[in-house]
Amino acid sequence: MKAKIIVAALARYYKIFGDLASSAQSPFLLVVRLYWGWQFGQTGWGKLHNLPQITSFFISLNLPFPAFTAGFVAWVELVGGILLILGLLSRFTGLVLAVNMFVAYWTADRVALQSIFSDPGKFYVADPYAFLFASVMVLIFGAGLFSFD
Repeated sequence: MKAKIIVAALARYYKIFGDLASSAQSPFLLVVRLYWGWQFGQTGWGKLHNLPQITSFFISLNLPFPAFTAGFVAWVELVGGILLILGLLSRFTGLVLAVNMFVAYWTADRVALQSIFSDPGKFYVADPYAFLFASVMVLIFGAGLFSFD
């Protein structure tokens, strides 16, 4: 009988803990969106103001249509960052930015991508990792309550 009381109390406290943790979801998503939206926006802005260097880098990666691709990626990151900050079209923006970061892995950090299971350290220290992680987080969880969505 005493064990049932203990289990019931633990279940009640666990539910309270879960409710408290769930109440932090929207503020957490807001912080993620603001921080990573700013980072994406800065990256896109920097690319737009250095298109010749970005185009040269894309040429070295053998990307098709490097000048077009450089401009396209720059605009995707700038506009995507702004949309993340606003919380507008968040899941779609998360998808587009996640694809962008996966392509960055595939083209610029392929060794890191291929070592995801054999040497995970190479994968998660590569530049696209945090951007990809934040994009996927917004894709899966949405923007939260503090957004225009």
